[in-house]
Amino acid sequence: MAGQSAERRSVRVELGDRSYPVLVGRGAVDGLEALLGASRTVALVTQDGIPDLVDPASLGGRSVERLQIGRGEEHKSLDTVGELCSAFAAAGMNRGDVVVAVGGGMVTDVAGFAAATFHRGIDVVHVPTTLLGMIDAAVGGKTGVNLPEGKNLVGSFWQPRGVICDLDALATLPEREVRCGNGEMAKYHFLTGDDLADLGEVDRIARCVEIKAEVVASDEREGGRRAVLNYGHTLAHALEIASGHELAHGEAVGIGLVFAAELARELGRIDEGRVADHRRVVGELYGLDTEVPAVGSVDRLMELMSRDKKAIDGLTFVLDGPAGVEPVAGVDPSVVADLLASSLTR
Repeated sequence: MAGQSAERRSVRVELGDRSYPVLVGRGAVDGLEALLGASRTVALVTQDGIPDLVDPASLGGRSVERLQIGRGEEHKSLDTVGELCSAFAAAGMNRGDVVVAVGGGMVTDVAGFAAATFHRGIDVVHVPTTLLGMIDAAVGGKTGVNLPEGKNLVGSFWQPRGVICDLDALATLPEREVRCGNGEMAKYHFLTGDDLADLGEVDRIARCVEIKAEVVASDEREGGRRAVLNYGHTLAHALEIASGHELAHGEAVGIGLVFAAELARELGRIDEGRVADHRRVVGELYGLDTEVPAVGSVDRLMELMSRDKKAIDGLTFVLDGPAGVEPVAGVDPSVVADLLASSLTR
């Protein structure tokens, strides 16, 4: 699925006539204009402080509307989507035009959802500027916003026309943003067993994209296998909300991965050695916290996990096991609650 040199890779997300490329490498943004087709207007959606990767003069004389959304989870909302769609309309955009989302996962989620709803769907190209965005949020077509009741509860599957992962953007990332990406990257270690740490930066990011592309191609709308991409996320999302989003997504995912491993051990699915593997990858290899922080009571965290989008029959977790990582429905809430209680008192 990948080709070209180690300095520039191209991974294809195979979805029939909706397939698209993911370009990975330094200077990859020079491929943006080729993805814009016959569009006349480009809505460039970004945030204050995002690296200025896209030069409007490089977009073939198209009209460019630069739109900024607010920072912080409170702006990942239906109100923001409405504001963007109003701005698209004011710019005279139609179904032949393109939204270009430049930023982290919040920008691609929000701008992608706005593109999916405006005129019942216009094209979007994602230019993620964070490691988390490159290996997770920008690839696969998931878009959405939060409600007070939970993260990403309103959204749609809307595949982009293409994704550009220009690694030059990573040089500006603060340490915490790098940690957030590392939480998602740790997840990919357990989905395939690949030793990602042995790869160079371009190959490592491209391999994460390949893994996600393969899963998305087999299950675009999360009817089954795609749920494995949420490994570690059931507790992670609850921790984010309970902490008032002071705990960042990737940090929470790292904690959620270790908790999911401990839960799998309690259910007899894996042994202590496999739990130790999770702690080593998350804690030692990527330098992330592995213990559940005291950001909410057991009852509060259980309530939040029960609202998880994967929940079908009781609590649903993605868990490691003899057949690998897979979604498991109907997990006994008392086992989860007891494990949480012991984790919070360690």
